[in-house]
Amino acid sequence: MLYRNRRSATRDIVRTAFATLTLMLAILLIGTTVFTGDTKPETSRSEWLYLTILHTNDEHSALIPHSPAIDHDPTNPDDPTVGGFARLATVIEEIRIRKAEENEPVLLFSGGDFLGGSAYGWLAPAGYAAELSVMQAIGYNAVTVGNHEYDYTPDVLAQYLIAAGYPEAHQNLAVLASNTRPPEDHPLTTEGLFRHTAIIELENGLRIGLFGMIGEDAESVSSDTGDVVFLNRYDTARRMVDELNLEDVDIIIALTHSGVDEDRDLVREVPEIDVIVGGHCHSALHQPIIEGNTIIVQAGSLVRFLGHLELAYNKETGELKIRNEPDSPFLIPVDGSILPHTETSILIDQYTGILNDLVEEMTDGLVDDILAPVIRSDFPVSHRPALQESPVGNFITDAMRLVTQEVTGRRVDVAIMGNGNIRGTIYPGNMPHSRGFVPFYEIVEVIGLGHGQDGYGGYPIVSLYLTGDELARLLEVAVLLKELMGNTYFLQFSGLRYSYNPKNAVLFTVPIMNQPLPSTRAVTSAELFIGEGIQPAEGKEGYVPIRKGDQQLYHVVTDSMNLSFLPLVGSMLPSLDLVPKHADGRPIDLSNPEEFIVQRNGMELKVWHAVVEYAASQPEGEDGIPQMPQYYEGKAGRINEVWSLPYMTTALTVLGAVAAGVALFFILR
Repeated sequence: MLYRNRRSATRDIVRTAFATLTLMLAILLIGTTVFTGDTKPETSRSEWLYLTILHTNDEHSALIPHSPAIDHDPTNPDDPTVGGFARLATVIEEIRIRKAEENEPVLLFSGGDFLGGSAYGWLAPAGYAAELSVMQAIGYNAVTVGNHEYDYTPDVLAQYLIAAGYPEAHQNLAVLASNTRPPEDHPLTTEGLFRHTAIIELENGLRIGLFGMIGEDAESVSSDTGDVVFLNRYDTARRMVDELNLEDVDIIIALTHSGVDEDRDLVREVPEIDVIVGGHCHSALHQPIIEGNTIIVQAGSLVRFLGHLELAYNKETGELKIRNEPDSPFLIPVDGSILPHTETSILIDQYTGILNDLVEEMTDGLVDDILAPVIRSDFPVSHRPALQESPVGNFITDAMRLVTQEVTGRRVDVAIMGNGNIRGTIYPGNMPHSRGFVPFYEIVEVIGLGHGQDGYGGYPIVSLYLTGDELARLLEVAVLLKELMGNTYFLQFSGLRYSYNPKNAVLFTVPIMNQPLPSTRAVTSAELFIGEGIQPAEGKEGYVPIRKGDQQLYHVVTDSMNLSFLPLVGSMLPSLDLVPKHADGRPIDLSNPEEFIVQRNGMELKVWHAVVEYAASQPEGEDGIPQMPQYYEGKAGRINEVWSLPYMTTALTVLGAVAAGVALFFILR
C-alpha cells in the first residue's frame, strides 16, 4: 500500500513537473512572439517595401552657403555658414549610395519657392534657369510651384522653364501645379510646362503617385500671377487622388506650397493623401505631423536642412509606416561639416560668374562681385521684433527717402515699406577674413524681391503725392493692417513718427458680413519730419503735426508692390480711401507705370539700388570702407504703441454712467 502510494505520488510529481514545463514553454513562446512583434512589422519583412523620401522647400535661390555668405570658407573646418546646394548634393549622394547597397529606392522632392530671394533669382528674367538646372543636376524628382515662382510674372516663369529644358525635362524632374490654370493661349499651357500629376515606378515595384498645389495664403501674397487662375484646393486634391487611384498607385504624395495649417485642413477634407511634403511657412519640422493617417513633413527654408523620411509600405494591407530610428533624424543639417560636391560647385560657380556680370551692368559698374563688401557694421541690423518698428525697416526706408530725393531733385517727405518685402536681418561677417563686412549679396537678400517693367530684378521705387489728411488716414490703415492682416502687411516708415492705441483700431465687427468697422481714431499722435537727413529719435525739433483735414500735398515714395495695394483700401473701407496723385494734384493712372516709377539714366530705380547706394554713401572708417551708423543698432521711436481705454469701453462706461444717473434721478423723484 505504501508502495502504491509512493508510485502515485511520483506520478503526480511528474505530471506537475510536465505541466509546469509546458506552461514555461508557452510563456517563453508568447514572450518571444510579443518581442518580435515590437521590433518588426507584424507581417514578415518580405511583405514590406522600403522607400526613403528626401525633401527641401523654400530654397529661395540660395545656391551658396549663407547667414552670412561672406563668412563662407570651404578650406576652414569651422566654417559657420549653413546651406548651399553643393553641400546638399554631397549629403544626398551619400544617402543614395548607402541606400543602394540595401536595394532601397530614394526620391527627392521640393515643396516650392525654389525661386526668389537671393540675387541668383535675378538670373531668371535675364534668361537663365539657375535653380532648376542645379536641382536637375542633383537629381530632384519633382517640385511644386510656389508664390515666389511668380516674382517675375508668368511670362518670365514660362521662359525660365523653357530655359531649364521643359517640357522634355518633366521626364526627370516634374514641375507640378495641379490647381493652377494659366490662360489657354499662354506658353505655360501651350508648351506643357506644368503637369498635374506624375507617377514614379520604383525598382522594388512600388508605384508612387504625385500631385502639387499652391495654397490660399501663398496665392494671396504672390507678386504677379497675371491671368493665371487657381482652382479650389479641396476639389483639386480629390480629383487628383481619384485620377492617381485609377492608375493603381500604392502611395499618394502631395507637394504643397500652403503652410502647415492649410495642409492639416486639406487632410481633413481629403484623408486619402498618404504623405504631404510641404512648404511656404518655413517650418523646420524635426518630427512629422500626423494628421489622421497622413504624414506631413517640411524642412525649414534656404536649404538649412535636408528632410529625411524613411518609410515601409505593405502591399498586402496597404499600410504605410515611418521607419526613422533615433540615429536617423527627420532633418539633416546642411552646414560647414559637409564638403561641397565638386561638380555641383563648378555649376554654381558658372552661374555666379554670369550673375557678377549682370550686377555690374545693373549697378552701372558700382559692384562687379556679389560678395564684395559695401559697408562695415559692428552689429546686425535687425528685422525684429515682428509687428513693430525695426532697425532694418528704418535703414531701408531712410535709403528710399534720401536717395530718391537726390535722384528726383524733389524733397521726399515720407518713405514706406511693407515687412512682407523685407526678408530678414542684415548680418555682418564674423570670421577673421570677413569680420564686420556686409557684402552686396547680404543687402540684396534682404530687399531684392520682385521685378519691374525693365526686365531687371527688384521692385522699383514709385513716386506719388498724398494730402496731409490722406497721410493721417494712411497711418490709420497701417494700424488696421497690423491688427487684421499680421506681420507681412506691417508698414515701416521714414520721415514721420506716430503713436497709436491698437485697442482702438476696430470699433466692432459687423455680424454676418464679418466686416470690421474701423474707428479711424487709433492714432493718438502723428508728426512729420521737416528737417534734413536722418530724422532724430527724440525731441520735438524738426517735427510738425500731421493733421486731419490738411489738403497740402506731400511727396511719398514706396515700392510698386505696396502701391498696387492702395486702391484696395478704398474699395474695402471707403472712409479710408487714398488717391495717389501727381505733384499738381491730378490722380495717377495706376495702369500706366511711366506715371509713377522713378527712372534714372533710362533704368528703373530699384529699392535695392537705393539701399546699396545709401550704405555706400556713409562716412568711411579708417579702413576706407563706409561705416554703418550706430543709429541703426536699435529702434528710433518712429512707431510707438500706447495704451488707453478703448473707445467702446469708454463709450459704454459713459452710457452706463448716464443711465445710472437717469435711474437715480427717477428713484429720488
